[in-house]
Amino acid sequence: MERFLVTGGSRLVGEVTVGGAKNSVLKLMAAALLAEGTTTITNCPDILDVPLMGDVLRGLGCDVTIDGDVVGITTPAEPKYHADFPAVRQFRASVCVLGPLMARCKRAVVALPGGDAIGSRPLDMHQAGLRLLGATSEIEHGCLVARADDLRGARIRLDFPSVGATENILMAAVLADGETVIDNAAREPDIVDLCNMLVRMGARISGAGTSVLTIHGVERLTPATHRVIGDRIVAATWGIAAVMTMGDVQVGGVNPKHLSLVLDKLRSAGARISFERDGFRVIQAERPRAVNFSTLPFPGFPTDLQPMAIGLASVADGTSMITENIFEARFRFVEEMIRLGADARTDGHHAVVRGIPRLSSAPVWSSDIRAGAGLVLAGLVADGTTEVHDVFHIDRGYPRFVEQLQSLGGQVTRVGA
Repeated sequence: MERFLVTGGSRLVGEVTVGGAKNSVLKLMAAALLAEGTTTITNCPDILDVPLMGDVLRGLGCDVTIDGDVVGITTPAEPKYHADFPAVRQFRASVCVLGPLMARCKRAVVALPGGDAIGSRPLDMHQAGLRLLGATSEIEHGCLVARADDLRGARIRLDFPSVGATENILMAAVLADGETVIDNAAREPDIVDLCNMLVRMGARISGAGTSVLTIHGVERLTPATHRVIGDRIVAATWGIAAVMTMGDVQVGGVNPKHLSLVLDKLRSAGARISFERDGFRVIQAERPRAVNFSTLPFPGFPTDLQPMAIGLASVADGTSMITENIFEARFRFVEEMIRLGADARTDGHHAVVRGIPRLSSAPVWSSDIRAGAGLVLAGLVADGTTEVHDVFHIDRGYPRFVEQLQSLGGQVTRVGA
């Protein structure tokens, strides 16, 4: 197992460009199942989950090629519907093949997915949505099994604006008979990106980016070429790193409107932020001020940035409260921050962090993608050299993470076990 050695004390300065969004590209790849022929997706990030999703699609009968940031997916006239193989169990996004398989095959067997250890993420809303569309859905022998004679449009209200449930119901509904309305739908930019690709394939969708999606089913879709949006979570990670290290970082390749609340929080911490080209610039001239964070669905503060928010709070001037409203187990990260000397405690879904001028180096372990990135950022503001273990998590979500940190002046190296 590889690990990162992070030596603190460097001020991050320079420019970075983010690639396509992890939270978007995997769903776009799954959407290729909806049309016979070759769909091309560009601006794909160089992360471990992309070839994993490629393996999932190959298991369903697709031919998948990955050439740099371009992924080509050729879907057969009759894709397989049984996704019960090792790749499915390795990451959460594999469940997004459920909706396309129901649309094309009217049946699906999908192994219950794995992924990050950040708390319970049940599939109840996915199943309930499919049932309203006319399918049966059960958990059998570790797989989600769904069947339908036909899918019919329906009005579906989600109890919570779940991104995954919205995506699966949306992709099932595009080929259903009649009109489907998804009320309390997720509004994330990744949902909008998926809707845009589906429309390019011939789907009839309105309301993308709002809480109500209306889908008029069509008989068939055709392949398309689509460019993935920039990764707002990676972009925000670089912005927070600039504030933590009192640096000056320009981030390109992302729409800053996707990060309005995050950038407002960084301004509250004392950062100067400007919009330049296809991104933004963050300059932090002094120790950041303490800021409170509360995670919520988009357009709220992303739960994926909660570990970085805690890292920022740990070296800020003052006391911060971080409230986690999405995933109850994400505060496992706090235990690792305490190893680094952070003055933090948790109480239910709240964490209180009293900032100190500098953390102290220690060996720490990543529990998920974002926790791993947060620990690396914490190591940048610790004395000595911090060892971050289980960095395969980071590789699942951050392309060339070490190289980009090095380009900004960060002292980070990857070493073997």
